[in-house]
Amino acid sequence: MYYCSSMYAPLKHVIVKHPKDAFQNQNHLHAEWQTFNYLAEPNYAEAINEYADFIAILEDYVEHIDYLPKSESVGLDSLYAHDPVKFTPKGAIILKSGKELRQPEAKVYKEFLQAKDIPIIGELTGEAVSDGGDIVWLDDRTLAVGRGYRTNDEAIRQLKEMTAGMVDEFIVVQLPHDLGEAECLHLMSFISMVDKDLAVVHSRLMPVFFRQLLLARGIQLIEVPKEEYDALGCNVLALAPRVCVIPAGNPVTKQQLIDAGATVYEYKGDEITVKGTGGPTCLTCPVVRG
Repeated sequence: MYYCSSMYAPLKHVIVKHPKDAFQNQNHLHAEWQTFNYLAEPNYAEAINEYADFIAILEDYVEHIDYLPKSESVGLDSLYAHDPVKFTPKGAIILKSGKELRQPEAKVYKEFLQAKDIPIIGELTGEAVSDGGDIVWLDDRTLAVGRGYRTNDEAIRQLKEMTAGMVDEFIVVQLPHDLGEAECLHLMSFISMVDKDLAVVHSRLMPVFFRQLLLARGIQLIEVPKEEYDALGCNVLALAPRVCVIPAGNPVTKQQLIDAGATVYEYKGDEITVKGTGGPTCLTCPVVRG
């Protein structure tokens, strides 16, 4: 079995978490949304409807969709299945979130992978913290990791060690303070790979060296305007090279993708994306691509 070292190869197997198991019910959302720093209280019924439309898009392309179980030990953010693990060509690395409220998700995820006989090649230990949203495969042998409030130096050291035999180039990208420690800024907040030579970016948050590196590698950059960045327009999930899913309400970004030859699917994400600031890449953990 060949696991994941790409953000854009055809998606074959993905792990997700249904909002009925993450959000549970409206009363639970009412009690918890402020604790998890959501922009507003999600509407449970609408979240279920939005998710059905999102999954319907995935089902047209993805052969195998696994659903994480409901667990009382994790919270609303468990909807965003991308962050507690990251896949490599040899299997999963279990992470430890830089958001303390999310740290219990790692144990649930580990047990889930073990039950599915999906190999685990390593696990962050000690003071290391990292979210999957900070770890980006630029190609099969190039790994970029964001150093910010969710991923620290010790995690980067351990990740570099665990991926040493699989990676030719390991790039550390220093992230900006932006809106502060309480907000969620990941490396994947301002870059989504849509093909080997096409990325959706919000350059205002990018270190100059990283932007220049992408251009030097021949990667065309689709620039997301500020208002669409705020609407999660930079969070684009590739189902295959130049076939992608984007939250509705980002017309400039969508048109640029179409002009670049991409097929673009949209879903309404007011409840499952905007309020929890987690787009289609956050909602999905790719296990197998290729």
